[in-house]
Amino acid sequence: MIRILFICHGNICRSPMAEFIFRDMVEKKGIGNEFVIASTATSTEEIWGDMGNPVYPPAAKILNDHGINCKGKRAVLLKKSDYDKYDMFIGMDSNNIRNMHRIFTKDTDGKIHKMMDFTERGGDVADPWYTRNFETTYNDIYQGCQGLLEHLMNKER
Repeated sequence: MIRILFICHGNICRSPMAEFIFRDMVEKKGIGNEFVIASTATSTEEIWGDMGNPVYPPAAKILNDHGINCKGKRAVLLKKSDYDKYDMFIGMDSNNIRNMHRIFTKDTDGKIHKMMDFTERGGDVADPWYTRNFETTYNDIYQGCQGLLEHLMNKER
C-alpha cells in the first residue's frame, strides 16, 4: 500500500485537484486498491474550527468538466503526526515545501517532494487562486500526477 498526501496552502484548489486526479488515474489503471490518497492544507485559512471549506467551486467545476467528482471533500490541516502515516508528501509549490518542513521539523526519510519535479518542466503548479486559470492548473497537476505514477511504477519494477 502506497500512502500519498497532496499538500497546498488552503486545500481547496490544487491539492484536492491532485488528490482526485491521481485517484482517477489509479482507478482507471485498476490499481486503486494499492493506494491511500488524500490532501491537506498547510494553513488554517480555509478551516473554521473542525470544519474545512469545500473544494473551491471553479476547481470542482474543472474536475467535473474532466469527468472527476470531488463531492464531499473539505479542507483539512496537515499535522506533524501525518509524517508517520504517509509514504510521500507532494507539495504544489516551494512555499508548500517550506511549510511542510516547518510543520514536520525534519524529513529524515526523504518523503517530501514537489509535484512538478515529476515532470520535465519542474517549478511550481500554477496557483489558480491568483491566476484564475483553472485549466492551466489542471494541466500542471495532470502532468505531475502522470509523472508521479510513472515514477512509482518504475520503482516497483
